[in-house]
Amino acid sequence: MTAPLHTGGCLCGALRYEARGAPLYMGHCYCADCRKASGSGFIPFMAFAAQDLTFSGPTRIFTSESARGTPAVRNTCPVCASLVFGGPVGETDSHTIYAGSLDDPTAFRPTVAIFVKGRPDWAVVPEGLEMFEGLPG
Repeated sequence: MTAPLHTGGCLCGALRYEARGAPLYMGHCYCADCRKASGSGFIPFMAFAAQDLTFSGPTRIFTSESARGTPAVRNTCPVCASLVFGGPVGETDSHTIYAGSLDDPTAFRPTVAIFVKGRPDWAVVPEGLEMFEGLPG
C-alpha cells in the first residue's frame, strides 16, 4: 500500500510542498498569534515529521514568541504573502502545514482544538474535537 501524498502551496504557486504519509495530528489552533496571522478565528493545521516533507520555492520567515516562550516560525510566500507552513526548515523535527494551503482540502480531518481558552465566542469549535485550554500534554 502506498503512503498518502499531500501536496499544496501558496496562492501564486511559487512556494510548494509535498508531505508523505499520515499526519502526526490535525486540528485547529485558536491562540491569539494564529488568529492574527490568519486574519481568522483559528488556523487549521496538520503536523508532519520533517523527514516526510519536501519544500520547494522561496520562503519569507516571520518569527514571534510562542506560548512556550520559544520562537514560533511562520513561513509565507515572498511573492503572494500566503501563509503556508510553520517551523524553521532544517532546524526542527516537525512542521505544521496550514490546511488552507492543501491542494485537496478533503484530506484535512481535525481531531483537536488547542488554545481554546480565551478564544472569541464567534470562533466556534466544531463538535467532536478534543479541546485543550492550551497545548496538549
